[in-house]
Amino acid sequence: MKTLKTSYKPVALALLAIFTAGVIGMTLFSPASHAASDAKPATAKPALTVTTARPEAARLPIKLAANGNVAAWQEASVSSQSNGLRLAEVRVNVGDVVKAGDVLAVFAAETVEADLAQARAALQEAEANAAEAVANAARARSLQNTGALSAQQISQYTTAEQSANARIASAKAALSSQQLRMKYTRVVAPDSGVITARSATVGAVSGTGTELFRMILQSRLEWRAEVVAADLRQLKPGTTASVKAANGSVASGKIRMIAPTVDAQTRSALVYVDLPASAASGKDAPFKAGMFASGQFDLGTSDAITVPQQAIVVRDGFSFVFRLNADNHVSQIRVQPGRRLGERIEVLSGLNSDTQVVVRGAGFLNDGDLVHNVADTAAAAKVASKEATKVAAK
Repeated sequence: MKTLKTSYKPVALALLAIFTAGVIGMTLFSPASHAASDAKPATAKPALTVTTARPEAARLPIKLAANGNVAAWQEASVSSQSNGLRLAEVRVNVGDVVKAGDVLAVFAAETVEADLAQARAALQEAEANAAEAVANAARARSLQNTGALSAQQISQYTTAEQSANARIASAKAALSSQQLRMKYTRVVAPDSGVITARSATVGAVSGTGTELFRMILQSRLEWRAEVVAADLRQLKPGTTASVKAANGSVASGKIRMIAPTVDAQTRSALVYVDLPASAASGKDAPFKAGMFASGQFDLGTSDAITVPQQAIVVRDGFSFVFRLNADNHVSQIRVQPGRRLGERIEVLSGLNSDTQVVVRGAGFLNDGDLVHNVADTAAAAKVASKEATKVAAK
């Protein structure tokens, strides 16, 4: 009996295997399974909801960018014209705005006053001597025909008269010289402008020609833009330029002149642009001499094709737009961007004027994506923003 029970186990396992295989076969080849396999796949869902726009024609300004330094239009050096005099008073400092004729400094004039008084006295003495000589010469000429005086004596009186008149002229010249020295004791501004440097010190004894002050004449500044030789033909005197200061302020100026030579090292020439007085004068003026500034020259306008800024996608250093095809799939197109005006960018090449491009959501698309195009409304913008966030999260 024990041997009989053991012989049934292999048979039972074989029957169980056959039963399992049959169930699997019925499942695979049943009509229901065939029906499931013949069913169509589900409809593909759009990757993103977007808005589109067509390129627009516009007239954009033509700009020529340049860099350069701000410098004084003309700078004057105010020097001492008095030799050996002590500086008694300094009335201005750096940054002060002065007018033509304003007194900047005063030298001690005691020595000059004494010399001036001596010159006046010498002139009076010469005039008195000349009066006597003139009277003697007149009497001698009146006695010339009487024989009372010899011709030699008459000649002596006439010569004395001429010498006396010459001494008067010499005394007047000496007096003028001393008056000029007195004038030089007061250092005055040669023109209106702003003081940029001061080396005058009270109590110092200055020699002739010693610089006391330096000033910008008429407080005028200019922007000396460096322009390459190839772009010079586009510029001419009178062309308007927009110059940007270091603090962000922008001033409008005009080209005064273009340098007649080109630097042999940089191959660029200086273009002199006059800056307005409002931007260059005053302690709080945005432009200062010696400042670096950037700017643009206005060269007119030209026709251009523009697209919204959001439509341009930059990847791997290149610019692309996504064209919406008839099947709602997008194609990535490489374009060459140009000038920018507000929220629109010029497209130089790679795009036709009738091409429909994706605007909102373009930055989250890939070539060949299926999209859902909606009207450009605030609601559509919110939907596109939400879907773009989901795509970015994935």
